[in-house]
Amino acid sequence: MLSDLIRSSRPLSWINTAYPFAVAYLLSTGEVGAELIIGTLFFLIPYNLAMYGINDVFDYASDAANPRKGGAEGALLAPSRHRTVLLASAVVCVPFVVALVLLGTWPSWIALGCSLFAVVAYSAPPLRFKEIPGVDSLTSSVHFVSPAVYGLVLAGADIEGATLSLLGAFLLWGMASHAFGAVQDIGPDRAAGIASIATALGARNTVRTVLALWAAAGLLVFGLGWPAAVAGLLVLPYIAAAVPHRHLTDDQAGQAHEGWRHFLWINYAVGAALTMFLIFIFGSA
Repeated sequence: MLSDLIRSSRPLSWINTAYPFAVAYLLSTGEVGAELIIGTLFFLIPYNLAMYGINDVFDYASDAANPRKGGAEGALLAPSRHRTVLLASAVVCVPFVVALVLLGTWPSWIALGCSLFAVVAYSAPPLRFKEIPGVDSLTSSVHFVSPAVYGLVLAGADIEGATLSLLGAFLLWGMASHAFGAVQDIGPDRAAGIASIATALGARNTVRTVLALWAAAGLLVFGLGWPAAVAGLLVLPYIAAAVPHRHLTDDQAGQAHEGWRHFLWINYAVGAALTMFLIFIFGSA
């Protein structure tokens, strides 16, 4: 059971939600306290168990027909495990949420509540936003942007124009990332009767939309001027991973899995580059 829970939480992706919160909070306050430690731990493991565990339960029909499920890219949970995974997702989150509520104020409660709402609404009926093309990519992106927003609000930071531009670019990046990941699942999703942005637009149009979104994210950051503009170049590896798939037909959609595998590792390289860039900028300020 423990092994299933760990696989369901997608350890490969833990950093993708903990990092935005930790960076946003730490750069806003410059302090390492209970808020930073508890929040980072929450967005590292419990948050991901809830987000992906709920998804694995309610996506079982399509996951069972998807050859990439059952490993690092998603657990294939036996139906007998579903109730336990849902219960565990709630149980591990509650202590952290209670602590964060006690440490925060009403604006941070709202930000955290919106983040948790998106986690549940994406996969669980009756809302199940993941089956509304376009809304699926937006909600998925909120899963990663909202920890950063919560970190800023918890820290009491002033969210001004430049910060809004960065968050907007992050949102576009997340939407593109979700849509690109959905391309490879067109076959299994259609077979299971599940709609997505990729099943609605088709493989070719989805990949081209992805390229436009990533480019727009880069341009939005680039427009902030020096030195922030340098970070806008970090979209280029993602674009390079998707470009070879821009002509895919729906029958060839599974070939996008190669680009997706590159995407997963690009995240680590880009995250490391961004960290070094932030250290350089704020260390010399």
